Amino acid sequence: MTNKYLSYDAQRAPHVRALFSRIAGRYDLVNDVMSFGLHRRWKRQTVELALRGLGARGTARSPAQDRPKTRVLDLCCGSGDLSFLAEDGGAGTVVGADFTLPMLAVARRRKIAAARRSVFVQADALGLPFPDGSFDVITIGYGLRNIADIPAALAEMRRVLAPGGRAVVLDFGKPSNPLAGALYGAFLHTMMPAVGWIFHGDPDTYLYIPESLKRFPAQRGVEKLMREAGFARVWFEERLLGTMGINVGEA
Repeated sequence: MTNKYLSYDAQRAPHVRALFSRIAGRYDLVNDVMSFGLHRRWKRQTVELALRGLGARGTARSPAQDRPKTRVLDLCCGSGDLSFLAEDGGAGTVVGADFTLPMLAVARRRKIAAARRSVFVQADALGLPFPDGSFDVITIGYGLRNIADIPAALAEMRRVLAPGGRAVVLDFGKPSNPLAGALYGAFLHTMMPAVGWIFHGDPDTYLYIPESLKRFPAQRGVEKLMREAGFARVWFEERLLGTMGINVGEA
C-alpha cells in the first residue's frame, strides 16, 4: 500500500512536514478520539519516568530536591503535551522543539492561553541547534518513528544529553504476542482511515500510522539502537499488551 505522506528517500522529511501541517489544527482532538484518551496517561507516565529521581544537572537526588534546575528538551514536541507535563512535574527550563511550524503555532497558542513558560523553537532532530550536554532530560512522544534517520536522531539526542541525564521515547509498539499483534493491526487498519476521512477528508492522514510502523523497529529495536548510540542503562516498558512502548536510556 502506498501512502502519500510516507517515503524512505530524500522526500521523507517534506512528506512528514506536510502531514503534520495538515493535521495540526485537530491533532489533540483526534488523539483523544483514536486512543480513547489513553494517550494522556501514557504521556504522563513518560514524563514521570523521565523526571524520576533526577535533580540538578541530571544527578540522582531525592524526587523534589533541586528539580527546578532540571533542563528538559521535548523533541518533536507537536502541540506541547509533554512540555507542559514537564512543567507540571517541576522541571526548570523546558524547551519544545519541532520542525513543523503549524504544530508549533498550536503549542504556542496553548502556552499563551494557559500562561505556561515552556519555550518553543523550530529545530530538526537530525541537527539540533544546542551545544553538547545542554539538557538533563529529553522526551520524545510519537516522533522518533517519523524521523528519516533514527540512528542519527538518537546520536543527536545523546550528544545534547548531559552526563547523568535521561532520554525517554514514547511511541507505537509491536506486541510480541501474535494474537495481540493481529488484533492491533486490524484495529489500526480499520480505525485510522476512518479517522482520517472524518476529520480531514483524507484516509492517508491517519493510515500513515500503521504504514509507518512496518519499518519502525519499535520498542525492542529502539532499545538496541539506543545502546549503539552510546546510551547506558537502556531498557523499555510496555503499555496495553505492547501496543505502546516507552524506551529509556541514560548518559
